[in-house]
Amino acid sequence: MEIIIADKSHSIYADIICQTIEQAAQVRGTGIAKRQPDYIITKMQNGNAVIALEGNRFAGFCYIEAWSHGKFVANSGLIVHPDFRNQGLAKKIKKVIFDHSRAKFPNSKVFSITTGLAVMKMNSELGYKPVTFSELTDDQSFWKGCQTCKNFDVLTRTEQKMCLCTGMLYEPDKTDDTIPKEKNIDKKVWTRLKNIKQSMFLKQEKNEK
Repeated sequence: MEIIIADKSHSIYADIICQTIEQAAQVRGTGIAKRQPDYIITKMQNGNAVIALEGNRFAGFCYIEAWSHGKFVANSGLIVHPDFRNQGLAKKIKKVIFDHSRAKFPNSKVFSITTGLAVMKMNSELGYKPVTFSELTDDQSFWKGCQTCKNFDVLTRTEQKMCLCTGMLYEPDKTDDTIPKEKNIDKKVWTRLKNIKQSMFLKQEKNEK
């Protein structure tokens, strides 16, 4: 298994990447914005993506988005093909794309919005902290990307102040460059995040019934 910086030669995997992302959203029943192959290919051509391959088989993917003239960057579209799940691959991809983001955009704040507890845990291990949406980019082109998410109505009703996703932020000028070990994660912060997500999903299920 290799995880490498994607380039135009990997464009042949764009369709399966988009299909895998969409299928994952359907299985989880959570909000994941849809991606189009042309957009994924652009990220590859610009050197703003990483791809995991086992030989010629697609295994996983993630890409970088820059917002507010590079003040913020986000690692988006993290996905692992079903054949390679439960092997710790997502965590490895997350680490590679995070390091690539820090190298390419050293002065940028790195942020993430996610509904997944597993992703929140990986973010915490990399030094992200939970924040309000007001501390993230106000670039409307980013928030428009949420339009294909099933929870977009929640975001619009709250005037982009909150949603079912949790916002997390890595600030290079405030966070030690040393990646914290899992055992050093603030247990109170992690417990709070977990309780918040469980509460939000329970409310969503109640409203849908």
